Amino acid sequence: MSDEVPRIAVVTGGASGIGRAATLRLIADGWSVVVGDLDADAGAGTLAAAGSAAGERIAFVRADVADESQVEALVAAATERFGGLGAMVNNAGSPGAFGRITDIDVADWDRTFAVLVRGVFLGIKHAARAFAAAGHGGSIVNVASVAGLSGGVGPQAYSASKAAVISLTQTTSVELAAGRVRVNAVAPGPVLTPILRDASGGLERAEELLAKTQPWPEPGRAEDVAGAIAFLVGPDAAFVTGHTLVVDGGQTAAGAREPNQRLRRALS
Repeated sequence: MSDEVPRIAVVTGGASGIGRAATLRLIADGWSVVVGDLDADAGAGTLAAAGSAAGERIAFVRADVADESQVEALVAAATERFGGLGAMVNNAGSPGAFGRITDIDVADWDRTFAVLVRGVFLGIKHAARAFAAAGHGGSIVNVASVAGLSGGVGPQAYSASKAAVISLTQTTSVELAAGRVRVNAVAPGPVLTPILRDASGGLERAEELLAKTQPWPEPGRAEDVAGAIAFLVGPDAAFVTGHTLVVDGGQTAAGAREPNQRLRRALS
């Protein structure tokens, strides 16, 4: 097996928020990146944000991560356009189903799991196949959430799906380790992304809510999570696998507090 792992990555949900920040960080670190997303307009925005610094090292492919053929094509694009694959960042997300458990429509529940869990499963499956076909290892990073670690943070479907992502990260890290494939996750707390801003009623309201839910004085930003992703895909994490790295400004350490409940209600 070759020790040469190409600095070529696929980032799903890379058109905005954490995905865009991760894409730009990887480009800055010298990676070539295939951005997968349903939103072609936002994808064009990510390519524009990468600018001349990216050169020919970035490409956009429209993809629905709940569709296996589209995920397979997304992974194949990395080899077709850049010559291989070294890292898969399974980030594509959705707020998911909202409401009381007695009121949630089963179709909304299923769509939540299709994007947030099936999408991660498919990303792991096809990235691992690509690594094996090329005869080298690689790194997979799944974007989970602190909502998957505690029942008091997010809505039911979202929280359950993120818990599943954490479990899937652990089980596949064991299965794939012999092939030198590392599988890790990041678990962000609420960060200032467009989803949180819009759900909270604007930037100021989002910052106010975050200030009351975490010990760290500044709100978390997508770039903070991108830094954790860059570490996990990089050589400094060469002996790290099966780990979920919490990036939440100390929110989890502080435990469940009433402000967390207010944030949960705002996001619902």
